[in-house]
Amino acid sequence: MYKYIIKRLLLIIPTLFLILLTNFAIIQSAPGGPVEQKIAQIEQEQKQGAMESKVTPTQNYQGSRGLSPDMVEAIKKQYGFDKSAPERFWLMLTNYAKLDFGESFFKGKKVTDLILEKMPVSISLGLWSTLLIYLIAIPLGIYKAIHHNSFADKTTAFILAITYAVPVFILAILLLVLFAGGGYWQIFPLQGLVSENFDELSTFGKIKDYFWHLALPLTASTIGGFAGLAYLTKFSFLEELNKQYVLTARSKGLSENRVLYGHVFRNAMLIIIAGIPSAVVGIFFAGNFLIEIIFNLDGLGRLGFEATQQRDYPVIFGTLFMFTLVGLVLQLISDISYHLIDPRIDFESR
Repeated sequence: MYKYIIKRLLLIIPTLFLILLTNFAIIQSAPGGPVEQKIAQIEQEQKQGAMESKVTPTQNYQGSRGLSPDMVEAIKKQYGFDKSAPERFWLMLTNYAKLDFGESFFKGKKVTDLILEKMPVSISLGLWSTLLIYLIAIPLGIYKAIHHNSFADKTTAFILAITYAVPVFILAILLLVLFAGGGYWQIFPLQGLVSENFDELSTFGKIKDYFWHLALPLTASTIGGFAGLAYLTKFSFLEELNKQYVLTARSKGLSENRVLYGHVFRNAMLIIIAGIPSAVVGIFFAGNFLIEIIFNLDGLGRLGFEATQQRDYPVIFGTLFMFTLVGLVLQLISDISYHLIDPRIDFESR
């Protein structure tokens, strides 16, 4: 097992390299980069200032000819575009090896500080939604497997089909309209993770305020995420229930609970555990970014979305690096948990 862990840790390096290289090539080739945006911003400010003050264009701004070549070169140097693409990529790699993700082009902060600043919001939403999804989906999946083809199984299947089909952002908007002052009930806050007077509240008041703000985002995220896991749990249990060792255990007179939770549960949960890393990464960094935008939650998802819009390359690549690294580490933890639950699984032979 130790050899496998070391091998997987070593594989993280080339995996990160290939992901960063691919995304670097794609993003660098996209039009409307930070240099172009900065030039357009300065030209717009200069035009507006010239019109309001009725003065002649400055030396850096030459009217219809735009910014002077010297000014354009200064902007390129400011954002590091005075170097070639391979030089920029190599410089990024050497900095990332020291966990130095650079400084945001537009926010005036280090990328590391921005990630640490936004992370508590994403962790709050991600942890609670993951916990709720697993607490609901796994018992529901087990119940559906035990009562396969019953009326309860068919009824819950219809409900799960609806929750799976409705996009998360549609559900989030619907919850806002219904319960956050969209014309019906003003029960929950419209935006933010806490109220403005949060620091003035008592301990109980802070807890209440925190979950009051999380109620709608968590509802949208949970409803949109537990259907797939419920079905995965159901079919895993159904597959195990039809195996020979279950028939043997029942023939020996073991109780149904002993058969189900003493034998079937451990084997059926292996595939669930294997899917935890991708589920966590999906909930934290993919599924919740829409939730953060719709409910105006200042987390990592919203940070990445705004950075993409602004072509804020240090933030884009910094968050991408962190998301990828977390995903790879979680996948390794999943494999280790796999082995701990069932020691018969030997990863070293892979």
